[in-house]
Amino acid sequence: MAKEPRILRPTAAEMAFAWFLRVVAVYCLFFGVLYWVRLIGFYPGSLWRFDLMPMQWQVAAATLAVLFPFAAIGLWMLASWGPVIWFFCAVIESTMYAGLPALFGQRYPIVAAHFLVALIYIALRLLIYFQSRKPA
Repeated sequence: MAKEPRILRPTAAEMAFAWFLRVVAVYCLFFGVLYWVRLIGFYPGSLWRFDLMPMQWQVAAATLAVLFPFAAIGLWMLASWGPVIWFFCAVIESTMYAGLPALFGQRYPIVAAHFLVALIYIALRLLIYFQSRKPA
């Protein structure tokens, strides 16, 4: 008597993790678009055009305008490199707004949002890890 193959279905935690990554992907795409809007000069304000920005903003805005959409693609595809690119973006922005407020201003809600996303990510990964270690 042949044994039927088991069909592996994702757990609720794995499904929640996938949806969480997709929500973060939309968030990253939004931030990427905001940085592009600033770079092309569509954003209202005298210093929000690339050629008028201070050097530190030129570097930061150009870097994040490229990395945020790239992170969004990786997160949406559930690729392993998506969270890594998001982590780089979060570290850059957190350093800008919390570590160098004299140059970039203080935007603690953005820093808090990155911290919250990281905590949820770690919690879901740990949950999936501990669920996978349970005997079947």
